[in-house]
Amino acid sequence: MLIFRILKNLGGYSLFMTQVFRKPEKFRVFLKLFFREVDDLGMSSVGIVSFFSFFIGAVVSLQMAYNMGDNPFIPLSYIALATRESIILEFAPTMISIVLAGKVGSYIASSIGTMKVTEQVDALEVMGVNSISYLVAPKIAAAMMFFPILIVMSMFLGILGGWVASVGSGVCTSSDYILGLQSYFKPFYVIYALIKTEFFAFAIATIPSFYGYKVSGGALEVGRSSTLAVVWTSITIILLNYILTQLLLV
Repeated sequence: MLIFRILKNLGGYSLFMTQVFRKPEKFRVFLKLFFREVDDLGMSSVGIVSFFSFFIGAVVSLQMAYNMGDNPFIPLSYIALATRESIILEFAPTMISIVLAGKVGSYIASSIGTMKVTEQVDALEVMGVNSISYLVAPKIAAAMMFFPILIVMSMFLGILGGWVASVGSGVCTSSDYILGLQSYFKPFYVIYALIKTEFFAFAIATIPSFYGYKVSGGALEVGRSSTLAVVWTSITIILLNYILTQLLLV
């Protein structure tokens, strides 16, 4: 049954996470692994995050302009205001995290799964290394440190894309757009987005690691674990998004 499998996986995930923080590696070893993970998980995602953010920001601003129509009672500056709120509150932290769940999550699950089926994980255990902490702890630290940087970059590029699209298509002037960006701005919205990002980053680093670590078999099982990891990470992000919104905004 589905509920039984979910409960079983939740129990396995809980036990898995207790092993992550037990018997950590020496700081010098951890630091080396940390910087490698920053490059693999964070720096390699800059391009796709930039592309998505810029063009989604452009699309959001044009849709806002279309929905407003020619209503004389709505200032044109509201195009930028609505674009800013959409990007900061929802698009940048949540949608980009789902994109990262697909890109980074599949990479984590497949890389750890491949190590498991090729017995590299067993070799670490034979050498007396806590393989779960060795493989997962640097990924958690790298994701929770670098993903907020990606989200801030996404906010900036999304708003920039909205400006380029709005001004370039003639739906509003540059001064109207800048006025809208400055209107009714609440700094807490940025803090809210970054708090969500930290939770999402933890899920993106740990859930695929769990699915990759429990792989047994061959390449087919590695592929299946990667798919399950992306699916359940995305579901977790959506659920966390709802819970955190209720706690922080409502």
